[in-house]
Amino acid sequence: MRLFNSTNCWITQYNKGQIIHLQNEMCRTMDIVLEGKVAVQKIDEDGGILKINVFSQGGILGANLLFARENYYHMTVVSESPSVLLHISKDLILELSQTNVHFMTGLMTVISDRTLLLTDKIDAISLKTIRQKIIDYLRYEYSLQKSNILKMSITKKDLAERFGIERTSLSRELNKMRKDGLLEYNANTITLKKIDLLK
Repeated sequence: MRLFNSTNCWITQYNKGQIIHLQNEMCRTMDIVLEGKVAVQKIDEDGGILKINVFSQGGILGANLLFARENYYHMTVVSESPSVLLHISKDLILELSQTNVHFMTGLMTVISDRTLLLTDKIDAISLKTIRQKIIDYLRYEYSLQKSNILKMSITKKDLAERFGIERTSLSRELNKMRKDGLLEYNANTITLKKIDLLK
């Protein structure tokens, strides 16, 4: 019997802006991003968008939902660019887990990492001021780039969505921090004037 076939494993191409999974849709597959970028986002009643995470090549979606009692998407999954996803059915995941211990271990790692990511994300967006959210982001980027001139990997619009705030609110707070002599910024970089800001 062939382990892989078109009923338990298939590839789909998506256009930029195309919805891959709707909020409240049942999760029936684990998806792997082969090309492009895919965003998980929450849309509130006023149409505001909170971007929870962005997955690029190699990113895995649905692993933490597939075997849950309430296995439906709590948020909408959208293709941020032309993308290609590999969809793997629940039955195939079970079979691979039973026959390949390395696959099962990798799957458990993905699920565990996703839990930690969501915990950190909830902590980042709850009960913190906009300035605290900005400082958390700058602290993280500084730890990666090891420079007081931080290159922006995402736009201000995307950053505001990750914080769950309006772009104008982000710009307003950045301007306040610039007036306070804490940083300078342009479209591509943020320059830290006081490294103590991150402590």
